Amino acid sequence: MRDMVQVHVTDDVPIRAQALPFADRVEIRFGKAFPVALIVDRTALDTLITAITAGRAELDAARTHGQERGSPKQPRDRQ
Repeated sequence: MRDMVQVHVTDDVPIRAQALPFADRVEIRFGKAFPVALIVDRTALDTLITAITAGRAELDAARTHGQERGSPKQPRDRQ
């Protein structure tokens, strides 16, 4: 059993952010029917932004590296 909650966010999942000034936090909601909320303290916002930016840079570097070595691997169909 895994000790981590995973939420798969795709480009069609609605994402909304709302400031919670009374708590000095930001609430980021994902989805509609079964929404998930990520509550981030103001002091952690820069850390979250840095982590997301670093992850995106790693994806970009992997894509660039894959193109330099030939065509990138295509994802396999899940059937």
